[in-house]
Amino acid sequence: MNVSDIDAANLRATADIDPAAEGRAAALHPQFRSRWSPRALSGAGLTEHEVLTLLEAARWAPSCFNEQPWRFVYALRDTPEWPGLLETLVEGNRQWADRAGALIAVASRTTFERNGQPAPTHAFDAGAAWMSLALQAHHQGLVAHGMRGFDVEAASRALGLGEGYALWAIIAVGRPGSRDALPAPLRERETPSPRKPLPAIAFRGSFTGLS
Repeated sequence: MNVSDIDAANLRATADIDPAAEGRAAALHPQFRSRWSPRALSGAGLTEHEVLTLLEAARWAPSCFNEQPWRFVYALRDTPEWPGLLETLVEGNRQWADRAGALIAVASRTTFERNGQPAPTHAFDAGAAWMSLALQAHHQGLVAHGMRGFDVEAASRALGLGEGYALWAIIAVGRPGSRDALPAPLRERETPSPRKPLPAIAFRGSFTGLS
């Protein structure tokens, strides 16, 4: 089942509680509905230019006071930096992410550069940069799969992350691979995820019905 099939099934399932969903979905740019996070990767390397192009997209994300608190450290496959970052992943992620072409760690500065005060939006801003990266990867025909399943302390040491920064995720980026190359439990999960209907996440005026 591909992304279009999942999306159509999702719209049908929610038609009774959100009859306007199909019309709104048709108005969206296709990138939003076709992007997803596969685990099947080819094992081929990526060029540094390809990775830096993803980070260029992330650089243009919006942020509070234009502070741009996001920071990225990347390791290319088959380089000296690769094993140290790969080994920080939990086994469940390492068994498929070892076929990525690059791993990208996402962190953010926790204080404003302008005055040294706590920056309450640094995580929100880093998330905006990650989404920009993910959409650019999709545009380039690449897989970008974000992970929180890693040893944060070990990764922080491996990356040389100093005080005043928070480490959020490691992103596996690579060329699409065969689903059949995944371990059996992951093959069963290798399908786009559905989305909650809009009435479950968006409310006019107040958080009525929030659960």
